[in-house]
Amino acid sequence: MAGYDSTADTLKHSLRVGALLAPVVADLARRAVEHDLSKLADPELSAYNETVPLLRTTTYGTAEYERHRTAMGDALTHHYAHNRHHPEHHQGGISGMTLVDLIEMLADWRAATERHPDGSLAASLPIQQQRYGISDQLMQILTSTARHLGWLDPS
Repeated sequence: MAGYDSTADTLKHSLRVGALLAPVVADLARRAVEHDLSKLADPELSAYNETVPLLRTTTYGTAEYERHRTAMGDALTHHYAHNRHHPEHHQGGISGMTLVDLIEMLADWRAATERHPDGSLAASLPIQQQRYGISDQLMQILTSTARHLGWLDPS
């Protein structure tokens, strides 16, 4: 159409996308403040006090690590039930999660690797893929996101 200037329509569209993204940003900001606060009271607190020192001395994905993790029993079940960034929170596992859940989960995985002397997000991602039955496509998205955010270990 001759004489049409798309500037106004583009600005309107841009503002609308911004308005739609605002609740996502607010949800992420809330999660950043509230992440894992259920660990600060029982039944979780005492189990984490006992188990975290043991987990820190083992390599993620090993049988020893898994034994320590599962020994948390009801405290871990409580944690998963109250924290939607865990696939165990959702009836459908990882496929029941939202994109916001996945972002918080990925940040949680990155932070967890930092507690271990041999921790590595790049090394743990294949373990997580196997554990949660993550599709190759979603794993590529998670890996690309981690790389984009600078969360992957230096090569």
